[in-house]
Amino acid sequence: MRLSLRLRPVCGALLAGLLTQAQATTHALPEFTALVAENGPKVVNISSKQRPLPAKRFPGVPTPDLPDDSPLQDFFRHFFGDQGDPGDAPGDAEQGRSLGSGFIVSADGYVLTNAHVVEGADEIVVRTSDRREFVATLVGSDKRSDVALLKLDAAGLPTVKIGSAKDLQVGEWVLAIGSPFGFEHSATAGIVSAKGRNLPSENYVPFIQTDVAINPGNSGGPLFNLDGEVIGVNSQIYSRTGGFMGLSFAIPIDVAMDVLEQLKTKGRVSRGWLGVLIQDVTRELAPTFGLPQPGGALVAQVLPDSPAAAVGLLPGDVILRYNDKEVATSSALPPLVGTTPVGESARLEVLRKGKPVRLQIKIAELPDEDQSDDGSDDKGAGAPEGKPNRLGMVASDLRADQREQLDLERGGVLVERVKEGPAAQAGLTAGDVILMLDGQDVADLAGFNRILEALEPGRSVAVLVERGDGRMFYAVRIPKP
Repeated sequence: MRLSLRLRPVCGALLAGLLTQAQATTHALPEFTALVAENGPKVVNISSKQRPLPAKRFPGVPTPDLPDDSPLQDFFRHFFGDQGDPGDAPGDAEQGRSLGSGFIVSADGYVLTNAHVVEGADEIVVRTSDRREFVATLVGSDKRSDVALLKLDAAGLPTVKIGSAKDLQVGEWVLAIGSPFGFEHSATAGIVSAKGRNLPSENYVPFIQTDVAINPGNSGGPLFNLDGEVIGVNSQIYSRTGGFMGLSFAIPIDVAMDVLEQLKTKGRVSRGWLGVLIQDVTRELAPTFGLPQPGGALVAQVLPDSPAAAVGLLPGDVILRYNDKEVATSSALPPLVGTTPVGESARLEVLRKGKPVRLQIKIAELPDEDQSDDGSDDKGAGAPEGKPNRLGMVASDLRADQREQLDLERGGVLVERVKEGPAAQAGLTAGDVILMLDGQDVADLAGFNRILEALEPGRSVAVLVERGDGRMFYAVRIPKP
């Protein structure tokens, strides 16, 4: 009894302290209610409709009568198409609908959303929070940034406040409003997880990564900061399930607004272009190019008749700065170049064979994406057998037909076989074409062997390889005897 009396004041003090701490923590959390109330009416729901294919039957294919929610429906649609009912007239089938979000950027009806939300749409329906519906006109869309601009026949619409992502900080609170799975005007919150993320399919957008819950239907919706300013356009998620897994990506509003202005004024988007293929400088490659640590964008290929070719940029050059801005990784370079106005000059700081080089380059316009890949990768059929060299591979001179296939007039040797050894450990495979070894151009097999034999054991050297339609450097360590 005495023990409990003595403990009672201590417990009371402890409880009071915990309550005070909890209250302080609660007060430190952001308040989103006013932000949602103010900006909810400025966010819209977007439905896009596509014309269905004519209903058709496949004679001889047994198609059981399945309920609409049966998983086998997807199987038959995938392999046999949308068969419809024998009595249906063409065009009777229900049109496909794609749900997404957007937000109003001007009172006269301009709406910003994602390009993939409206891609292939025959009709775009925009619904506001007060249940009004508008058939929107597509002003233009840009696949590379995944931004589309719509126009509504309306006036006096409420508009969002446009901010900037330049001063956004990792850890900062952000809020998304959209229509996940069609649930209109849903609000979700989280923090900025990272900035300047580059995704494999989007080289020209330095994405904002957040942990805000984003799901299908949120695409094209706004990402707000605590001041109620739009600082991003929700675009993609990383998911293994199709649903939210804590990795969401938004297009910085600065990028989106630049695209908007170009679409508005000329209906298309132009971007700056250097004409190089680049790669990251890895830990293994860094010392081979005279770098104390990984950094910069390593030039693997200079395209002919490009701005880079005109100023003498070379494979093996490492671009360290662009217009006085550091290029920490290869993914940092495309957004810098892409946002440079076509025709302007840019300053490059390059490391070439361990020595700094400064170049002035005139930016050209990025060409349309090349669709000419024929998918052929057979480079070594019928090659003769040979003894592996000190790298553990067999190389040979290229035949005339192989050069024609590769569009390679001169230089290079073909990797015929790769056995266990330094070449395999570096990632070289049969069919690769070696164009450069330790900074020296490879003219033919004899020249390649002379360079290889002269290399000091224990060193790591850079090997420039053409594989498929691209070129890349690999770091190969010369084995000791």
